[in-house]
Amino acid sequence: MIRTLVGMVVVLALLAPREASAQPTSPDPNTPRPIGAYDSVFLEELTWMEVRDAIRSGKTTAIIPTGGIEQNGPYLATGKHNYILEATADRIARDLGDALVAPIVPFVPEGNIDPPTGHMRYPGTISVRPETFRALLIDIAGSLRAHGFEHVVLIGDSGGNQEGMKEVAEALGAEWAGSGTTIHYIPSYYDNSRWIEWLAAHGVTEVDQGLHDDVRHSAIMMTVDPTTVRMPQRIEKGLFSINGVKLAPAERTIALAEDLIAYQSSVTVAAIRKSIGN
Repeated sequence: MIRTLVGMVVVLALLAPREASAQPTSPDPNTPRPIGAYDSVFLEELTWMEVRDAIRSGKTTAIIPTGGIEQNGPYLATGKHNYILEATADRIARDLGDALVAPIVPFVPEGNIDPPTGHMRYPGTISVRPETFRALLIDIAGSLRAHGFEHVVLIGDSGGNQEGMKEVAEALGAEWAGSGTTIHYIPSYYDNSRWIEWLAAHGVTEVDQGLHDDVRHSAIMMTVDPTTVRMPQRIEKGLFSINGVKLAPAERTIALAEDLIAYQSSVTVAAIRKSIGN
């Protein structure tokens, strides 16, 4: 009986979880980086050592961009907002100078799933419930805070994202008060009327065709990958235009988009700096 009890105690001791402090971290978080750093502001393109060293060198602002997967007329890929953020978030982070960019959040509220409403009425759209979206942002922001980022910034390229980001920023702002990390929702990024005015000032006047597509979105997507706006197929059919505006030659449209990205970045960067300063 005694041997049996002793054996049980030994087995239980072996099965019992060890204290976290007894578990060595491998590799050592302070291991020197053996090679030069890759030039990117996107976390998912960097190694953990590159992220660590970037934070230590002063890149203590993290941008969380939210996009979407939705129907966008007959010509644009469903990932429209995500492609746009590849261009705009990169420029914003580089213009800030002290920022890195978290992976673009592609899953956002797009309408009820069952029965389908909004964009969910169209194949290819992926939607999440507002509470799922908020929970995802909370966990992403919390992860960034845990790694030493001092400022977390929320920007969204779609209208359905704005309220959830605002609510998360308000909730975490109160929860994190005095912790050394702040969170900021920047609505200035999604100021569509401003971008339309900028385009009009640069000679672009549109007549809405009701296709959930416009010059701004198409042009910025072209800076990332012209196939996302189906450029070759449209040229073949004589349909390479939107809302009465010709998108050819592509070089001219891309140059216009790059100028617009720079302008949108300047507006967003100023708003971020103001929010952090306050």
